[in-house]
Amino acid sequence: MPVIELVTSSGLGSLLGMRHALEPDHLAAVSTLVTGERSTAKAALLGACWGLGHTFSLVVVGTVLVVLRAEMPTRAADLFELGVALMLVGLGLRAMYVAARQGPAGPVHAHAHRGRLHVHPGAPAHIHIGTWTLARRPLLVGAVHGLAGSGALTALVLATLPTAAARLIYMALFGLGSTIGMAALSGVLGWPLARVGQHHALARAVSLAVGCVSTLLGIAWGYPLLARVF
Repeated sequence: MPVIELVTSSGLGSLLGMRHALEPDHLAAVSTLVTGERSTAKAALLGACWGLGHTFSLVVVGTVLVVLRAEMPTRAADLFELGVALMLVGLGLRAMYVAARQGPAGPVHAHAHRGRLHVHPGAPAHIHIGTWTLARRPLLVGAVHGLAGSGALTALVLATLPTAAARLIYMALFGLGSTIGMAALSGVLGWPLARVGQHHALARAVSLAVGCVSTLLGIAWGYPLLARVF
């Protein structure tokens, strides 16, 4: 494959990945994750964690399919899509529950690392990898979205790119683009949410509204899939 063609297709993959971050299910999921944040930077970090989880599952499953030169079975793809729908419902219900239960200072999460208890006001549960701190929930949410999108992306690269190396590079850069796009989008969302967070009653109302939208979108997304899966 010519170098120019590879660079062009890879650049397109990154741009499509950024655009992929704007799909309705992604927006709904990430909105439920960042509504409790009072910092633009932290909101952007949550979006980046979503993107890392999304990229990981997308590349892993895509690599297997590319190596086998196979496409995702239709039933499996529908199951992954149904998983996304159920997750949207779960995230929406959780957002409404947290909004209803949180105190005047917002939610506080306490947990222990190596026997040492510490508290994160308003921060999600997270994991530590060396000196890196990654939000656990966005990683898992992104991974589920990546599974749902891996079949369509693999079918695209198998049909358009001639070599396994080019296909894998395209998928990796697609994932990188989605990570950058989601981090930027979450940061943009985080700015007004940080202002709203200064007014607790308004912040709770926003969280309830986002939870309702996510729940309704999940139901609308998943209902047609039930007939195909079951």
